Amino acid sequence: MTDLLALSAKFIDEGDPSIELGPTNRINLELSELGDGLAMVESFSHIVSFATDDGLVLFDATLEPLARTALARIREWDPSPIHSLVYTHGHSDHVGGGKVILADAIERGDREPTIIAHEAVPERFARYRLTNGYNARINSRQFGRSGVIEVNAEKPFFPDDFAAPSVTYADHLSVIAGDTRFELHHTRGETDDHTWTWVPDRRAAVLGDLLIWSFPNAGNPQKVQRFPQDWARALRDIAALDPELLLPAHGLPIGGRERVQRVLGDTAEALEYLVSTTLEMMNNGEVLDTILHTVKVPDHLMDRPWLQPVYDEPEFVVRNIWRFYGGWYDGNPARLKPAPDAHIAAEVASLSGGVGALIARARQLAEADDLRLACQLAEWALGAAPNDPEAVACAGEIYSLRRSAERSLMAKGIYGEASRRS
Repeated sequence: MTDLLALSAKFIDEGDPSIELGPTNRINLELSELGDGLAMVESFSHIVSFATDDGLVLFDATLEPLARTALARIREWDPSPIHSLVYTHGHSDHVGGGKVILADAIERGDREPTIIAHEAVPERFARYRLTNGYNARINSRQFGRSGVIEVNAEKPFFPDDFAAPSVTYADHLSVIAGDTRFELHHTRGETDDHTWTWVPDRRAAVLGDLLIWSFPNAGNPQKVQRFPQDWARALRDIAALDPELLLPAHGLPIGGRERVQRVLGDTAEALEYLVSTTLEMMNNGEVLDTILHTVKVPDHLMDRPWLQPVYDEPEFVVRNIWRFYGGWYDGNPARLKPAPDAHIAAEVASLSGGVGALIARARQLAEADDLRLACQLAEWALGAAPNDPEAVACAGEIYSLRRSAERSLMAKGIYGEASRRS
């Protein structure tokens, strides 16, 4: 059994580079005890389990294909019936295994666990049914070649149904199990239906995805609106409770007041900086293009090992801040009602002397390590001549280089697909 608190302490205190972290690491389905009557199964996402006199209280249910093994680990640790299952939010890696947990209770002859979630979770499930094909494609792009989970773009990503919550709440909810009180709080962060929970007897906060051991997933370019401003406020609210233990759904738990305050404070500060600086520039009349290439998280925060942009990244968060406060118009009137991409590409090719000139220049820029501009020229060449073997090869080469140069899983997935498409 791994001492996860010692591992995270070593990482935070020493920045040990041998420890791989982030939301897609440590999916080992191992159970680790974090204290008397408290355990975590590392999965995608983790399951946090509290033992009470009334049975187990679980937070999250991981993905459906992983849930049976994860639950078996919990049963080996404590065979008590499950009193409650709390969904920290409605993402499939947190709720997919709910059906497995309910079925297990029936097989054992136990009382059916109460499933608790924010009131917006059922609305999310309804939206997933409407967008299952789209989500299969974007999640295949995001995860398909990462080795994390198997996703087939041609098959539905979500199951036909999820285990629906039997109890929902709006802002706050107290749950009593045995002699343990769980204080549930709603916030918006990665989602609009997020729950974080304070367990006063343990001085512990169950965070869900408010901490993922990489830069907050508040920008994801292929997903719906995220809420960095609310996310930061929630982290400040949690810090004000003076926790001694943080229990995230990805990465490692964190023990010790000083470490807890450091990680919560740094993460909140990074998000607050992006929000305040972006808003200041918006209020001063700057357009999105200028803001994107100006606003950067201060180095003293980006140097933190728990804020590395290996999953999402600050540039994408800035886009989400603009979208939340400013809508989708980016300030460039030519893009309000633009010509089709293929028409623009053909016109640029004509003005530049043909597709060959675009290809040659794109390759020059790539050699000079200006991959942002190289990608645009390669895309124009491909748009103007989609069946030209040289244009196809050029785009494939440059997007492959771009993928290799990127750090975040989001960017790597999109550029990787562009390379394979070409």
